[in-house]
Order: sequence, then structure tokens, then C-alpha cells
Amino acid sequence: MADEKILEKVKKYRELTERALGKIKKIEGLNEMQERIADDFLSMAKNYFSDAKYFEKKGDFLTALSAYSYAHAWLDAGIRSKIFDGEMNDNLFTLP
Repeated sequence: MADEKILEKVKKYRELTERALGKIKKIEGLNEMQERIADDFLSMAKNYFSDAKYFEKKGDFLTALSAYSYAHAWLDAGIRSKIFDGEMNDNLFTLP
């Protein structure tokens, strides 16, 4: 049976990242290169989130937690790079 602390963290990071994905937007006025980078960051976040759900469903909770964390890190990187707008929500994002 999985450690209760890991299960709690998996749930916390799944919910946090799901809310963050629903809130995040690209900054308006990005140049072409910034648009490509923003699209790539968002794609990576969504892919890691999808992978995390897969691993969670399989019962591989440690890998799921890692993937949720990576997903969220891509969103935070976009915020800090000023290509994403997190609406100054410091409960969801690590703001610069």
C-alpha cells in the first residue's frame, strides 16, 4: 500500500496543477519566438500532467508526483520568463 504522505502530495499537486492549467494564459503581444516558446512550455506542462494521471491510475504514485511537479514547474518557468500570465496568483504560481 502506498504511503499516505505520498498519496496526500499526489492529490495536492494534481489539484494545484489542474487549477493552474485552467488559469494560465499567454501574455498578449508576444513576438513569434516567444509564442513558440510559450506553446512549447504549455505543451510540456499538459503532457506531463497527462503522464502523471496515467501513472496515478496505474498506482505508481511516486512517478505521478514527479510528473505533476514537472508539469507545474513548466508553468512556473513560463510565469518567471514573462510569457505566461498567472494573474498574480501566488497561491498557484511562483511569481517573480
